Amino acid sequence: MPLFTTIFLAALIAGTLLQLWLLQRHLQHVRAHQQQVPEAFATMVSLDEHQKAAAYTQAKGQLGRLDILLGSLLLLGWTLGGGLNLLNQFWLGLKLDATLTGIGLIFSMFFISSLIELPLALWRTFVIEARFGFNRNSPKRFLLDRLLGLLLAVLLGGPLLWVILQLMASAGSLWWLAVWAVWISFTLLILWAYPRLIAPLFNRFTPLEAGETRDRVQDLLHRCGFNSDGIFVMDGSKRSSHGNAYFSGFGKSKRIVFFDTLLEALAPQEMEAVLAHELGHFRLHHVIKQMLLMSGVSLLGLALLGWLSSQLWFYQGLGVTQPSNAVLLMLFLLATPVFTLFIAPIGSYLSRRHKFEADAFAVEQSGSEPLIRALVKLYQDNASTLTPDPLYSLFYDSHPPAAVRIAQIANHSSP
Repeated sequence: MPLFTTIFLAALIAGTLLQLWLLQRHLQHVRAHQQQVPEAFATMVSLDEHQKAAAYTQAKGQLGRLDILLGSLLLLGWTLGGGLNLLNQFWLGLKLDATLTGIGLIFSMFFISSLIELPLALWRTFVIEARFGFNRNSPKRFLLDRLLGLLLAVLLGGPLLWVILQLMASAGSLWWLAVWAVWISFTLLILWAYPRLIAPLFNRFTPLEAGETRDRVQDLLHRCGFNSDGIFVMDGSKRSSHGNAYFSGFGKSKRIVFFDTLLEALAPQEMEAVLAHELGHFRLHHVIKQMLLMSGVSLLGLALLGWLSSQLWFYQGLGVTQPSNAVLLMLFLLATPVFTLFIAPIGSYLSRRHKFEADAFAVEQSGSEPLIRALVKLYQDNASTLTPDPLYSLFYDSHPPAAVRIAQIANHSSP
């Protein structure tokens, strides 16, 4: 067995076992604490709500096991099982232009993978989410969303892939640097286009109506010196009862978006606190820092890809007999997560640190009590567990555990 095949298999097995072990710890921890509401939340969360969150976590976790195992088996099937090699031979047999062959290979592989994973997505939406009262989607809308997503992938991803494959074939040994410039440009274009052109294809966005919430939001924006392209309400309720709020776009195209379900759940002062948290990410430059970090990581990744392009052992070690630029891209996308899984806690730590900083900013702008009330309501409405396993949370969670986060917010209000 080639050395790289052995390394890849060892990393895949270790990563799969690690994920299953962490998930099992998490589910056991939630189950062990489901009979009593944590003391910090005893006056705010009922036992029934706490137990619903525990049951919801268990249901998602059981599906998560299947997701982990299916992902590992699918990865093996595409690589050492010969799936990618077989699909590559099929497209080569059509005798098309090399770039068209590569685009066909990449799109067909993603399409096949999405079909294989479709049953889990259906179960998640129409069984688990429905069982706990969150799903408001319909099979027709679910299918239309998938088809629209596929169409957008072709319309946006097709030209991007064509440019990337052309550069890989003709830009010389530093093609990866040119591809990086194209990728960054494309990312910025999508950031601009998403709120204006893409998101409205899936949801309806209406300006926030006049009233106390709008007055508070506008006053907060004025105090923080934040300019946006508008404050909008999104009809998230047509798919799910989960609530959320987010910013999209950059520069003058920045938009503030509230889910209609969030407006139903939170009082105006609580909405102000949630928005203050989101504004904190911008005022503290978290968004720019994240973009710069992702740009640096993508540059390093493409530099590695440029080196791997001439390494025959990389292709052969992952089950491919006939190298090509498209095959190189797919093998890299398949293999990289196997190894980067082990450094995932670094990204989770950085994200949690940013959440703490944004919370502190929100407390300065709106006070601690409104933010605490808003977060507790969100935990209740989304059936988020209040008792995650600490190690699982440390590894995966982009948000701090509920008890830790609430305690930190309360400390900011102390003299």
